[in-house]
Amino acid sequence: MSQPSHGTLHHVELWVPDLHRALASLGWLLEALGYALFQSWDGGRSWRLGPTYLVIEQSSALTAEQHDRCRPGLNHLAFHVEDATTVEKLTAGAAQHGWHLMFPERHPYAGGGQHYAAYLENDDGFEVELVAINSPERN
Repeated sequence: MSQPSHGTLHHVELWVPDLHRALASLGWLLEALGYALFQSWDGGRSWRLGPTYLVIEQSSALTAEQHDRCRPGLNHLAFHVEDATTVEKLTAGAAQHGWHLMFPERHPYAGGGQHYAAYLENDDGFEVELVAINSPERN
């Protein structure tokens, strides 16, 4: 584990309605991005990359059946991705792990002509954005 800097995100905890479905989509994505399994218990898992970890937990205290990114709270998580080729590789693989491409008619420039990214949503309504570190500009 690398030493964190002041202000670095420590962890994010996501409550999910179905742990197995979340492991198939979010767990797959975290491992594809280089996160390593950190903790495991009956109701959840966590993955670590550097000093930051992400938790996925099926809690009995949930008050809704599905995440709604348009309500107050978490809208989405955005991850740096090595390059545009890796964005496309992850996007193609994501379709086999419960993810759906958002804004397909504007992909990969839905965020603007200088922002190469994939916007994905899983079956539980969680959105992730995969952003190429070096974005090729749109012609």
